[in-house]
Amino acid sequence: MRPLVAVIGQRCASVPILRFGATLAAEAVCEAVFAGGGEPVVVHGPAADPTAGLPERLARFDGVLLPGGADLGPARYGQSPAPEVTGVVDLQDDLDLAVARAVVAAAIPTLAVCRGMQVLNVALGGTLHQHLPETGVDHRDGVHEVRIEHHSRLRAVLGTDRVGVSSYHHQAVDVLGTDLVPTASAADGVVEALEHARADVIAVQWHPEDLHASSATDAALFADLVERADKRRRER
Repeated sequence: MRPLVAVIGQRCASVPILRFGATLAAEAVCEAVFAGGGEPVVVHGPAADPTAGLPERLARFDGVLLPGGADLGPARYGQSPAPEVTGVVDLQDDLDLAVARAVVAAAIPTLAVCRGMQVLNVALGGTLHQHLPETGVDHRDGVHEVRIEHHSRLRAVLGTDRVGVSSYHHQAVDVLGTDLVPTASAADGVVEALEHARADVIAVQWHPEDLHASSATDAALFADLVERADKRRRER
C-alpha cells in the first residue's frame, strides 16, 4: 500500500471549470508525491473553522506536504504589510499555521515547500523578509544554485553539496523560529532550507515539484518524504 500523504489544499476564489470557489492542490505536487511512491490526498480546511479537529485529522495520515502559495499575512509575525505583499487569505493562513504546529507536535513526517517553509518558520515564532531586494540571484522566477550544509539531513537526502533549484518567491525567512536549523542558502545569503531539531520536518524554499521528473535531487525530496511516511505507517 502506498503511504497516505496529506497535501494541504489551497483556497481559490474561482476556477474556470467550477461555479464556485475551490480547494486546490498543484498537479505537479501531486504527481511528484505519486512518483515518489505516495498516495496524495488533498486536505480541505472548512470555511467555518479551518483548524477544526486538525491534529486528529492529520494523525490519520502517514506524511504531510505543506505546499507553496500566496503571501503569508505579515500580521502573523507582528508586522504591518509592505506594499509588495499580495494575495493574503486569512483562512489559508489559519489552516497552514495550524498544520505546521500540528506536524511538529505530533512528529508527522513532513516536507514544506516555499510558502510552506515560511509558514513553518512563522508558526514557530520566526519572521519573514516581506520583499527581497534585487541581488542578482533569480529568486522570483528562475533557476539558481543553492549550497547545502554538509552535515545536514538534507545533504544526506540529496547526496550533493550544491544543487540548481527552480525558484518562485519574493519573501524569505528572516528571524528563525524555535528549533529550526538553516541547512541551505543561496549566494546572496537567503535561507533556502530548514530542518527541525527534533521533529521529522524538512523544508525548502524552492519548488522541487517543478523539476522532479528531470532532476534527481528534486525527486529525492519526495522519495524521502514517502520513505519517512512509510516508516511511520509500518510502525503504527
